[in-house]
Amino acid sequence: MNFENFYTYLSTEKRCSPHTLLAYTGDLAQFSEFCDAQFSVTSLNEVTQPLVRSWLVEMMSQHYEVATIHRRLSALRSCFRFLQREGIVKANPAKGLSKPKIPKRLPQFVEEKNILRLYEQMDQSVTTDFVEARDHLILSLFYETGMRRAEMLNMKDADVDFFADQVKVTGKRNKTRLVPVTRQMIERISRYIHLRSAKVTEESAYLLVDQDGKKIKENVLYSTVRKYLSAITTIKKKSPHVLRHTFATHMLNNGADLNVIKEILGHSSLAATQIYTHNSIEKLKRIHNQMHPRNTV
Repeated sequence: MNFENFYTYLSTEKRCSPHTLLAYTGDLAQFSEFCDAQFSVTSLNEVTQPLVRSWLVEMMSQHYEVATIHRRLSALRSCFRFLQREGIVKANPAKGLSKPKIPKRLPQFVEEKNILRLYEQMDQSVTTDFVEARDHLILSLFYETGMRRAEMLNMKDADVDFFADQVKVTGKRNKTRLVPVTRQMIERISRYIHLRSAKVTEESAYLLVDQDGKKIKENVLYSTVRKYLSAITTIKKKSPHVLRHTFATHMLNNGADLNVIKEILGHSSLAATQIYTHNSIEKLKRIHNQMHPRNTV
């Protein structure tokens, strides 16, 4: 099956991130393989709703994550909506199909005391090592701004306002937002740039680079976060997104307005931010159970 027109639409008109484009490409390729292997269907116009339903049943029987099934169905639905609009197909076979329910899971986050311990470890000595300074900056930026992986990878020196104590973050669909940072963060960035200038001879517009002056890759962010979080917490997931969750949860727990957190995170709607209120409610419940004189548990 040929989805090239849809991929072009996603990258040029929708301006989807490379991460989203890669996910959609994989999802549609998997669907195409299923159609060919199970039903010998290779034409877009041969795809029917019962076929798509069989695909969903097959994924559920193989115990795929519900979130993965949701994403794949959404990718297929968006694709056929585009194809229908372009006159390539007559109907959208993915339309009207119900999705399996996603079990409610609260976002994982690192406890404040453990984050403070991480900062103590990083601040014990002012490092003169370029890579170590970069890794410390990665952790600090994730926790203090809540930015996404792609946003950090594409951050440039010019995005840092050293006088106004803020950074410009370019998010999904090239939307930009200004995020305030502390004076300590500005000083941390300045120290890193100083060490980078002494170590890296190749010039680059990007803030975070490797020793050859090239923009760091996504796996560097993952390995750095995993390494440092492993030393301070036992939570199962240790990814950059956990630090984004941690930022939002700590802000909310310390009295920040939900709308402010929404703007800093770059969410398009408040509904996406409200998930963090559940963590705060769970905290209130624990405190209530521990402190209320009528609690006998």
